[in-house]
Amino acid sequence: MSAKAISEQTGKELLYKHICTTAAVQNRFRYANVTAETDWERLVQDHPWLLTERLVVKPDQLIKRRGKLGLVGVNLDLKGVKDWLKTHLMKETMVGKAKGILKNFLIEPFVAHKQEEEFYVCVYATREGDYMLFHHEGGVDVGDVDSKALKLLVGVDEKISADTVKSQLLTHTPADKKEMLTSFLVGLFNLYEDLYFTYLEINPLVVTKDGVYVLDMAAKIDATADYLCKAKWGDMEFPPPFGREAYPEEAYIADLDAKSGASLKLTILNPRGRIWTMVAGGGASVVYSDTICDLGGVNELANYGEYSGAPSEQQTYDYAKTILSLMTREKHPDGKVLIIGGSIANFTNVAATFKGIVRAIKDYQNPLKEHEVTIFVRRGGPNYQEGLRVMGEIGKTTGIPIHVFGTETHMTAIVGMALGHRPIATEPCVAAHTANFLLNTSGGTITPASSRSASFSEVKTVAENSSAQKTCAGLPPETYCNDIPPSVVSLCPSVFISVAKSTTLFSNHTKAIVWGMQTRAVQGMLDFDYVCSRQEPSVAAMVYPFTGDHKQKFYWGHKEILLPVYKNMADAMKKHPEVDVLISFASLRSAYDSTIETMQHPQIRTIAIIAEGIPEALTRKIIRMAEEKGVTIIGPATVGGIKPGCFKIGNTGGMLDNILASKLYRPGSVAYVSRSGGMSNELNNIISRTTDGVYEGVAIGGDRYPGSVFMDHVLRYQDTPGVKMIVVLGEIGGNEEYKICKGIKESRITKPVVCWCIGTCATLFSSEVQFGHAGACANQASETAVAKNKALEEAGAFVPKSFDELGDVIKSVYDNLVAKGVIVPAKEVPPPTVPMDYSWARELGLIRKPASFMTSICDERGQELIYAGMPITEVFKSEIGLGGTLGLLWFQRRLPRYACQFIEMCLMVTADHGPAVSGAHNTIVCARAGKDLISSLTSGLLTIGDRFGGALDAAAKQFSKAFDSGMLPMEFVNKMKKDGKLIMGIGHRVKSINNPDMRVQILKDFVKQHFPATQLLDYALEVEKITTSKKPNLILNVDGFIGVAFVDLLRNCGGFTRDEADEFVEIGALNGIFVLGRSMGFIGHYLDQKRLKQGLYRHPWDDISYVLPEHMTM
Repeated sequence: MSAKAISEQTGKELLYKHICTTAAVQNRFRYANVTAETDWERLVQDHPWLLTERLVVKPDQLIKRRGKLGLVGVNLDLKGVKDWLKTHLMKETMVGKAKGILKNFLIEPFVAHKQEEEFYVCVYATREGDYMLFHHEGGVDVGDVDSKALKLLVGVDEKISADTVKSQLLTHTPADKKEMLTSFLVGLFNLYEDLYFTYLEINPLVVTKDGVYVLDMAAKIDATADYLCKAKWGDMEFPPPFGREAYPEEAYIADLDAKSGASLKLTILNPRGRIWTMVAGGGASVVYSDTICDLGGVNELANYGEYSGAPSEQQTYDYAKTILSLMTREKHPDGKVLIIGGSIANFTNVAATFKGIVRAIKDYQNPLKEHEVTIFVRRGGPNYQEGLRVMGEIGKTTGIPIHVFGTETHMTAIVGMALGHRPIATEPCVAAHTANFLLNTSGGTITPASSRSASFSEVKTVAENSSAQKTCAGLPPETYCNDIPPSVVSLCPSVFISVAKSTTLFSNHTKAIVWGMQTRAVQGMLDFDYVCSRQEPSVAAMVYPFTGDHKQKFYWGHKEILLPVYKNMADAMKKHPEVDVLISFASLRSAYDSTIETMQHPQIRTIAIIAEGIPEALTRKIIRMAEEKGVTIIGPATVGGIKPGCFKIGNTGGMLDNILASKLYRPGSVAYVSRSGGMSNELNNIISRTTDGVYEGVAIGGDRYPGSVFMDHVLRYQDTPGVKMIVVLGEIGGNEEYKICKGIKESRITKPVVCWCIGTCATLFSSEVQFGHAGACANQASETAVAKNKALEEAGAFVPKSFDELGDVIKSVYDNLVAKGVIVPAKEVPPPTVPMDYSWARELGLIRKPASFMTSICDERGQELIYAGMPITEVFKSEIGLGGTLGLLWFQRRLPRYACQFIEMCLMVTADHGPAVSGAHNTIVCARAGKDLISSLTSGLLTIGDRFGGALDAAAKQFSKAFDSGMLPMEFVNKMKKDGKLIMGIGHRVKSINNPDMRVQILKDFVKQHFPATQLLDYALEVEKITTSKKPNLILNVDGFIGVAFVDLLRNCGGFTRDEADEFVEIGALNGIFVLGRSMGFIGHYLDQKRLKQGLYRHPWDDISYVLPEHMTM
């Protein structure tokens, strides 16, 4: 949600910190917070004024009308406050229908004042701007301020002025207080705007000769503006509504949601309830809650929540295990039910999310059986068949009763089954995978009615064919606009302001630009175009500011095509003048700027904004600019819309198998408009099963202020000859549905309208519940779903008794139109087939091919990086260090602690051996030549071989071969001399038996102390005795020591077979130790040369012996 209530203390803190006014705001920051854990001595030390002033104490828990409820202690000393709290703190209290415990209190200085010094002020947001209400009388008995108060509307992008405040709000205010109040109200409004408040009420606001006192305050802020206001807000806390506890599980899911691109929500209503839900989709989650309440389950409904936006398997697992943990803590005498529901997904891989749920069920299978939990599942969307299959399998293997249903079952039918109101249906046989679009569908259809013969067969009117001819969003003659009362116009300006917008948004010639690198969505659009028999793709180009101009490959049926991608939007517009639609996949942070930029190009007539979470103030600016320019906005927070046979926005309609199943490749006779994207796909399914199909469908988005509203599209449909009936899926919150009532009553809308507003359960809850969509919250009785459904029915719309009956009502109205001859069903023509993408076919398990690469050391695909089977978190918890990590990645083993330490010691002693050795020398020369780090390091590494540093492998091989063949050390030395070969790992330029290498000594001491056996090392030391007797510098050097010691480690640590140990030596693993260690030194030399700013190296002539052939010197 966006608008979230904050505590009075938080609101006042923001006001005191950031208000800019010449009025003297008194008692700034003079408040003290009290809970059951408060240390009174410390509180008095922090707030000494508590001992000297008269006080006011009140609960700070989002409770309205505290004064009338007797929940304010006034004019008390500190002892009086403590006595008052004894009767209130931690006491259960009823506030309306909500019962809760008073836990959090606020103490402030008491302000002695007269009644005539009390005022009322409130600022709140609406679609067209922000209203400031002011009344010259305030306090607990202020009464109905909506009818009493003076109002000032500050339009979007307009500024408030002191003169306007004086002339429109302060007409009844005493003259001596006008200047002070004017300055305060202007400052308050600017604060409200700057800090993205959506509601701010002060009652009473006391004004005396000393200044302004903010006594009681209630406020909401737009939580989506956190990225804009974090510096001023700080760490904002949002308390739960009174009567509902704040559970740690809710905070955990909120944290998951904040870290995810998906949407994860959880509200615990009744932790002892027997009915639990795990629903995919913001709209669907409301529908399921409605149905549960309709069937009498309101008192047993345990939670409200949703998961949507394509969460990963791990995220779904974390969400599911939280639900299962909560529902298996306390038994219920009747057992419990878990409803895993959802509409037909547009783009979420159902199988992937269900695998996460299945993992959670496996983990909790015993508690679930112990608590007698029965699970009911209904889902559709990409790969849903596989998801349902794995869900059914887990029921069979665990013994948990799990009933599984797909798109053939009405979305909420499982609720009636779960609550015992209808028999549990026989689980249908479904296809094994989402691959039906590989087949020509002409052989049969599940749609009961015939459908139109082609995707563009209907007669087109002049208005539909001409994009140049504009109408006022389908408005009738101007007399209708003139008859509308101003109060109604203000509620829906986008409909009633006379702006040139096209009645027809999309045709089978529509061209679009897609903002964002959304290749899957674009390919889905092209597949839709192809199956609709369009002549050309609907996507002309893409805009992606983070890369240069290039071409992106896509499929057009069986053929590969290239679409241009532009870095700059202006270039895309200039090169594609035929484009009039932009589909924006920009993030919530960049959606505003990119949309404003788009509207600078007059060719764009429709913009779809997919992003969810755009601050409401920015959305309203987009709406205002769109109205001025005659641009239709779909969204924000939407999946888009679809016009069968013509055009679809992004992921709307789901995958191609759903496009075919719902007959979306050709137009029907029914147009719909919905808030929810997921529910729009469910409407596609319902309408295709009960009528001849969808003509057009739009999901306007779940935000409080969608870019276009229900009436915009209903009027378009009314004025479109091909549309014969209209379906509207409304929602709790807002007043837009009342415009439809007015249109029906005044005969502006004459086509049959089937309408249902979801969210009817809200009136049954004891405390306020914010549903999945930001706009799904009723701020007054008229905004409830129950009130709107009643008004629609009274106006003449066809309103079902519940969502369960929506399909039946649609079918009844459709059949009546067919009987009257208004609709003449046409013959179905099969669409062309489209091949499945390789990547999706592979995911479905339909194909296989040999992998190009194989790896057995690391897996980065899941939620957590894995080294040789060990999660990265475990790597750190176990403190295996760098040596242990190397053991995992090089040897696929968790090595003993001493082995890890030995590896790290080897890296330390091989890290560097001065600048004179060849590798360091090359690195230095490269660095001084201005080369980069990688080039310089590579130059040094390329010198490593048998002569420099490569002796580890060679020494290990030579000594191992001699030892394993049974040669005596003397025999080995003599044989190497006879063969004319050097013994690798023997000899040092500087060190000798009399001047030992301390690196070797350190390693030798460690190995002798910790290794279980050192047979090869002992053999090598015997060889050293022979060689040093001939020449004192023929010692076992550090390379040789590490080589033979490593062989002892591999053979004797218990982690390897003899063959495995020998294989690691053979393939060069030991040289890797030198390469890795010496890389640290080479990098050090590179950085040293750069730090010393050494110039280009040139070798001195006097250090070069020029020996030329004699004939060349003559």
